[in-house]
Amino acid sequence: MAPKRPKAAGAFPKPVESPAPARPDPNALYAALDLGTNSCRMLIAQPKGSQFHVVDSFSKSVQLGHGLEKTGRLSRTSMARTISALHVCRQKIDRHKVARMRLVATEACRRAKNARDFIRQVRRETGLKLEIIQPEEEARLAVISCAPLVSTKTEQLLVVDIGGGSTELVWIDISAVPRRDRPRAIMRLHAGFHPPESPFPAAKVVDWISVPLGVATLRDQFSDVADDAARYALMSWYFEEHLSDFAPYADEQEREGFQIVGTSGTVTTVAATHLGLRRYDRTKVDGLRMSSDQIETVIQRYLEMGPTGRRRDPRIGPDRHALIMSGSAILQALLRLWPTDRLSVADRGLREGLLYAQMSADGVLEDGPL
Repeated sequence: MAPKRPKAAGAFPKPVESPAPARPDPNALYAALDLGTNSCRMLIAQPKGSQFHVVDSFSKSVQLGHGLEKTGRLSRTSMARTISALHVCRQKIDRHKVARMRLVATEACRRAKNARDFIRQVRRETGLKLEIIQPEEEARLAVISCAPLVSTKTEQLLVVDIGGGSTELVWIDISAVPRRDRPRAIMRLHAGFHPPESPFPAAKVVDWISVPLGVATLRDQFSDVADDAARYALMSWYFEEHLSDFAPYADEQEREGFQIVGTSGTVTTVAATHLGLRRYDRTKVDGLRMSSDQIETVIQRYLEMGPTGRRRDPRIGPDRHALIMSGSAILQALLRLWPTDRLSVADRGLREGLLYAQMSADGVLEDGPL
């Protein structure tokens, strides 16, 4: 006897639909744009717990400061390139209906004689209102972006932000702050390097400096030196000369409890080369700790490659091959000067700092672990 066909056999199964991700509430979105000497970068994000979730991003090499060293002015070609990138940023802001934003420009616009005319042109052609920020605020924003990477064992912290036109260094003493609260104490610096009295233990900014040398400006100053290795050595020593006014430069520092955090395209590129990544992966780079020997090995490899080899290396990329040695020269000078054989790599910077500062000021971040 043939077996009975079970009930509902052959019926189509009820489809299980995965819900489409809900569009974020525009009222909860924040935008942060960083227009530097070399790059135009933007993040759009929404608060999530004590951090934020990135909804959209943009990054493009615009070389706004190209030729600035010689002329003291932003060139028409550089401004046109930059405005074209800013049109894309405006489209993204409009698409997500972002209302809260901070759009800043840094060293190139601080130095250029025609910067104000450029800012007005940007407003006229894109509707975006750029704000030229001063070096102290740029340094402060870089510091708070790195707060989640600060070890609870750290007592003395040096945060270094290597930009296209300048390099910011901030030395912070957090030895008086309870260990578990040290990253949070760094975050509180969004109110200023010398915030008003607070019931919370405070991070003390020992000193900070903005050196008017970044990867682009340092490269331009030594472009007449033909020998690759000689140019690299000269750039490194020249950068060190500009640190003589930085208070911790002259003092002997304890190795124990010292941490240096580096944030820049140079630092992340060196980290990606060290890891041998075929394709850049932020999750593997951000927070990585590299020894000074590992960094030195990567830099020596760059020197052995020469300009042609660096141009062809996919980890360096076509936008960075001309800048990687000036950035490496800065990095090598810093590791030569201060008592650490470890560098914490931060794939974060001014944009993240702008977002944290806006969200902290609005009170929309939870007071939990970073």
